[in-house]
Amino acid sequence: MPQMKLSVAAASADHARTLEALLNELAEPTPLAVTRFEAGADRYVVEGYFEADANVSAIVDALSASGAAAGPVEQERVEDLNWVSISQAALPPVIAGRFVVHGSHDAGRIGRRAGAILIDAGEAFGTAHHATTHQCLLALEAVARRRAYRDVLDLGCGSGVLAIAAARLLPQATIIASDIDPVAVDVARANAARNGVGARVRLVVATGFEHAAMRREGAFDLVVANILAGPLIAVAPRMQRALDAGGTAILSGLLQSQVRPVVAAYRAAGFKLGACRVSAGWAALTLTRL
Repeated sequence: MPQMKLSVAAASADHARTLEALLNELAEPTPLAVTRFEAGADRYVVEGYFEADANVSAIVDALSASGAAAGPVEQERVEDLNWVSISQAALPPVIAGRFVVHGSHDAGRIGRRAGAILIDAGEAFGTAHHATTHQCLLALEAVARRRAYRDVLDLGCGSGVLAIAAARLLPQATIIASDIDPVAVDVARANAARNGVGARVRLVVATGFEHAAMRREGAFDLVVANILAGPLIAVAPRMQRALDAGGTAILSGLLQSQVRPVVAAYRAAGFKLGACRVSAGWAALTLTRL
């Protein structure tokens, strides 16, 4: 069955990342794949692949409502191919502090340098191309410079990239990574093994903190949660119990417009805001449990 490709021109690299993030976040219609290309000097194109019967007007309306679409959305019917696999080869390495997150197609060029993390785009979220993952990597590096954390939780781990980064930054830490999706947990387990930290990261399927490994109060001194604003607000009281006094929470997956309600929920739960990183309309928070 043919598929639909939508192309949107972007005025800058930041604009392209914003468009890419917006297309990736669409719930209806859900994209099959989203790619971002440099198309010449200061020219970028973002492409989204959808089922042939996707409601194109709904996609255009979503982009227009965000204020991010500065030009026309071009539409083209294309051959039915595995665009997820094809688009992987177009993803460039992402530099986030000391880390270089790359796919298999760049493994030979990147090599086995200390900060290299091999993550192929696929069935689980988290290649660091999305601003939220990129910001979490930077926030993780920042807090690891100040403290040697011992008990770490990656809540909603997706591909496992943040758990892998934590294992690299904190060689003495015990790390648990969880996700509600069993497929994501399998993907994260495979990625941890591919990156040489499989023995250090315990993977579990769990909704929020509902797992025996996470129920003990004060079980962690660092929690990273790159999920969504609604779930982040919902788990705030439980996050407070899971962290020990002085523990750190890194929260992302929220739009810049959602920072205020998320911060309010965590202040009410006994947290202090330490830092707020914003990129391409997305935010990441670093908070301390009082």
